Amino acid sequence: MITFPNAKINLGLNIVERRPDGYHNIETVFYPIPLTDVLEIVPAVNGVTSLTCYGNSVDCPVEKNLVFKSYKLLQDQYDLPPVAMHLYKHIPDGAGLGGGSSDAAHALKMLNQMFGLRIGDADLAAMAAKLGADCAFFIYNRPMMATGIGDRLSPVDIDLAGKTLLLVKPPVGVDTRTAYSRVVPQQPAAALLDTIARPVASWDGLLVNDFEPSVFAALPQLWLIKARLLDAGAQYAAMSGSGSTVFGIFDSDKLAEPLADTFADCVTFVLHL
Repeated sequence: MITFPNAKINLGLNIVERRPDGYHNIETVFYPIPLTDVLEIVPAVNGVTSLTCYGNSVDCPVEKNLVFKSYKLLQDQYDLPPVAMHLYKHIPDGAGLGGGSSDAAHALKMLNQMFGLRIGDADLAAMAAKLGADCAFFIYNRPMMATGIGDRLSPVDIDLAGKTLLLVKPPVGVDTRTAYSRVVPQQPAAALLDTIARPVASWDGLLVNDFEPSVFAALPQLWLIKARLLDAGAQYAAMSGSGSTVFGIFDSDKLAEPLADTFADCVTFVLHL
């Protein structure tokens, strides 16, 4: 069985308050995008569960990989038979695109289907949330408003179909824990859902990512990427999550595709939404 775990971008990200448990309450809109990894799960021929990774380097032991953890989570409850899992990594890590979280959620969905577990989406999302705050989003995989630590989800009526997305991932990463430590939580100046309901061309200056000021101060090349995207005709540009990917939303590919080739030393993706 094979599936294609997709990435996401954040449309706005408000860090509202620090919680007593050390985490932060946020407000953001998760939006799925057609940049994917590849995940195959088949019965193990040797009676031993395994995970083999290909493509982009995955810098963690197999037992700490979220795909392997997804299997263990279900195996502990449903006594699953051994499987062989093959993961081709195409979505960059440490990029604010949710690649690892998507892999985990898609693994849960595949295993649920393969073994006829009949776990509903709500229960599967609750399991996914144990693996990571944004894993639950990928169970539903449609535009969602996320609150709490990113695990409280509600559908959002927003459609970027027909737009072109240019992702620019420079050769630097952002540690999420460090990024949170540098942010001063605050109530947003404008309601996120009200801003999202406006035309995309009006989002600049209204739809904000609270990580940007501190991350851009530490990594000014990210600010320069955002500025270049806007100067080149993006209707809106922002950092996704805690970075380090910066994206621009364009009306068509005529501006986005030539621009992608001008970002030296960066990984770029032009996606048609």
